[in-house]
Amino acid sequence: MTQTPSLIDTPSLLSVQGLNAWYGAAQVLFDAQLQVRRGEVVALIGRNGAGKSSTLKAIMGLMPRRTGHVVFAGHDISKAEPFQAARMGLGYVPEDRRIFTDLTVLENLQLGVQAPRHADEDTVATRWSLEKVFALFPNLAPMQRRLASHMSGGEQQMLTVARTLMGNPLMVLLDEPSEGVAPFIVEQMGVTILALKSQGVSVLLSEQNTHFAQWVSDRSYTLDRGVLTP
Repeated sequence: MTQTPSLIDTPSLLSVQGLNAWYGAAQVLFDAQLQVRRGEVVALIGRNGAGKSSTLKAIMGLMPRRTGHVVFAGHDISKAEPFQAARMGLGYVPEDRRIFTDLTVLENLQLGVQAPRHADEDTVATRWSLEKVFALFPNLAPMQRRLASHMSGGEQQMLTVARTLMGNPLMVLLDEPSEGVAPFIVEQMGVTILALKSQGVSVLLSEQNTHFAQWVSDRSYTLDRGVLTP
C-alpha cells in the first residue's frame, strides 16, 4: 500500500525490533520488526492462528515470555508491565472485549478515565470526554444506564473501544475489530478507526478481513506462523 509523503516524514511512535514471544515452550512469534508512526493506521493481516493477537499482546507485555525491543513514545517498554505501558498512553482493545458486564455502560466508561498524555512537546493525545465518545459512538449515548451484559456483541465491541479512549491514549492496539460482529457494526468500526486517525490517534490493528484492513490502514504487514513480513 502506498504511504503518503506526510506520514513517511513522521517520526515513529512505536518501534519494535527482534520481538519474540512464547506460550510455555512453544514459540509463537519470531524476530518481529515493525513501526507505527504518529497518526498512522497499520494493519497486521493473517489467518486465524497466524500470530496477530500474540504480536499485540507481546507489545503490550501480556505474553508469559517475550524478548526483543519495544520502544513507545520514546520509552523502552520491552520489560514493562501492561499497566506501565498503559500509563504511557498505549491503549489495548482485546478481541474478547473484557468489559465489566455487571456494570452499566456509563460505569464502564468512567473506569477507563486517565489523565491526558504528553509524549513530548510535539505529541499530545486527544482529550476524550463522554461527549466526544458519544459523538463517535452515538449508539452508546442512550444506553448509558444499561448493564453491559444486556448489550449485543457489536455494542460491547464499541463500548470496549470507547472505554479505551477514555484513557486518552496516544495509540491503540486493536485486536480483530471486525471479528464476529454484524456487517453494519464492521462498517461503523471502520469509520471509527478513520475518525481516530483524523484525531491524531495511531492505531495498530490485527485483522483477518483483508478488505477491511485495506480500507482503514495506511499500510500493512502480513503474518504467517509467527513470521512478520512487510
